[in-house]
Amino acid sequence: MDKPFSYNLIAADGAARRGVFYTPHGPVETPAFMPVGTQATVKGVTREELVEVGAQMVLANTYHLYLRPGVEVVAKMGGLHRFMNWDGPILTDSGGFQVFSLAALREVTDAGVTFRSHLDGTEFHFDPETAVSAQEKLGSDVAMALDECPKLPSPPAALRAAVERTLLWAERSKVAHRRPGQALFAIVQGGLDEVLRRRCAEELTRMDFPGYAVGGLSVGESRSDRERTLEATAPYLPVDRPRYLMGVGAPEDLVEGVARGIDLFDCVLPTRNARNGNLLTASGRVVIKNARYADDPRPVEEDCDCYTCRHYSRAYLRHLYLAKEILGARLNTIHNLRYSCRLMSQVREAIATGRWEE
Repeated sequence: MDKPFSYNLIAADGAARRGVFYTPHGPVETPAFMPVGTQATVKGVTREELVEVGAQMVLANTYHLYLRPGVEVVAKMGGLHRFMNWDGPILTDSGGFQVFSLAALREVTDAGVTFRSHLDGTEFHFDPETAVSAQEKLGSDVAMALDECPKLPSPPAALRAAVERTLLWAERSKVAHRRPGQALFAIVQGGLDEVLRRRCAEELTRMDFPGYAVGGLSVGESRSDRERTLEATAPYLPVDRPRYLMGVGAPEDLVEGVARGIDLFDCVLPTRNARNGNLLTASGRVVIKNARYADDPRPVEEDCDCYTCRHYSRAYLRHLYLAKEILGARLNTIHNLRYSCRLMSQVREAIATGRWEE
């Protein structure tokens, strides 16, 4: 392979795609779910456990790592892969979503964003060049261009302004990006406006990025609005590049995203739900604190091959949850991550064998 990054489309069934995304740290069979390691760790699980649940690629958060421990520290420790002992592919987001949602914003202009840290109130300026430089120092396989993620609902003028700024920042990010062995993805914005989404997708495609993300969804819109927006966006992205839907991870939403041409997903839902005692199964969620599980000897899911289901009962998991034992959160997380990764494996198989539409 002459390029460190490429996407190979193996099979399609309707709009659903089965492919392989090649990176310097190994291939990613797509469609794939990426567990979220916000602070350079997927909460509660080790590298070995991530491998066992079937995780191929993980996500880390530039905003949080920029503030703590600092990207210079991560670079000094040999980059994210060595720092977190993960030798598979890593994607870092630009930090834009967190800047717009978590930080105390001071000012947003075409130049960038001035904000105060949610940790100690220190003032920072973040711009496309800063975001690129931070991710180059982190050393992820995939970096994301800084974008403006508008709130929903937003007035049409605000959505248009966010798209214009996102396009401007994408151009600046592309010029600033220099690290070999790292791919820079662009992010499509536009709210729920199909015309704006199409324009943003087409303009970013002309800039020729190695991959594209659909951002600004999973921020409170209805499922039907999200699906309609995806249908209006994905067809205008290049067929030979990976497509990434940001922040979506509910099982039904993964399936609907795949049906609309998406290859990569990330979300905190499986891990956050696990810590809150909500376990994913093919027949719906198991709320483990419920009294009905007090003496239930069955695993969370009968046919699940995860460590948790092979060794522990619902009754034991309920006991751990009510006792607030750390092990409970860990075992729940292992199950939910395995469920999400196994679901995507089943999806890949269905597309490859022409059974997706069934």
